[in-house]
Amino acid sequence: MKKKLVLVLACLLSLSLVIAGCGAKKEETAAKQDAAQGNKEKTLVVGATPVPHAEILKVVQPILAKEGIKLEIKEFQDYVQPNMALNDKSLDANYFQHLPYLEQFNKDKGTDLTYTAKIHFEPMGLYSKKIKSVSEFKAGDKIGIPNDPTNGGRALVVLEKAGLLKLKDGVGIKATVRDIVEKKVDVVELEAAQLPRSIDDLAGAVINGNFATQAGFTPSQALVAEDAKSEAANTYGNILAVRKGDENRDEIKKLTEALKSPEVKKFIEEKYKGAVIPLF
Repeated sequence: MKKKLVLVLACLLSLSLVIAGCGAKKEETAAKQDAAQGNKEKTLVVGATPVPHAEILKVVQPILAKEGIKLEIKEFQDYVQPNMALNDKSLDANYFQHLPYLEQFNKDKGTDLTYTAKIHFEPMGLYSKKIKSVSEFKAGDKIGIPNDPTNGGRALVVLEKAGLLKLKDGVGIKATVRDIVEKKVDVVELEAAQLPRSIDDLAGAVINGNFATQAGFTPSQALVAEDAKSEAANTYGNILAVRKGDENRDEIKKLTEALKSPEVKKFIEEKYKGAVIPLF
């Protein structure tokens, strides 16, 4: 009788160990699945133009890696696709534009994008490969400016500052070519990214800071440029754009913090030497 009892107890013990082992395996599998899901949720895909935005994001990658966030950078060569990709959820955020451009884009395209912070400012400048001084421009010389409304108005103010044209009183950065009341030069509107490639065919061009840097220009080569302490610096600070409602995502908050870190500030100041100015 005792032997039978011992045998039964032994069987029950073996069965409990098997059940416990199965339970442990299930828990281990569930933990792996949770971890995989967690890793997926902590991957951020951010769109950017190559210079300086993608370069700055590369500095951010190891900062976020310490937080358990993988940052994937997708580069774009134009100003339209990054916002469309953000809107259709192909991106988690993008970093290439200033707020007036985003606001105009939302209005024109019916999107509802917003931003978390202003990261840096890129002074727009008048550049030329043929002319060394503003006084050398002749009547009828062609000068290129961006053809989008926000950057175009900004470029016209630079040309007014250079004394090459006069705008209607009070229009400021909202100016269009229709607001030119006097001019010494002819203004040619082109896509912002095309201006550096077209400058050989022009007397000069007012170029966004990122495209000027990408084309090899330095701030010291600008014949006239925006003042980093002017209203333009605040108005045209480049932003981290996100879909409305994503501002409070933990990963987005950490990305914003990383973009405003001492490491990024040091990189911007040392790398771009005034062509890009941190706003933090």
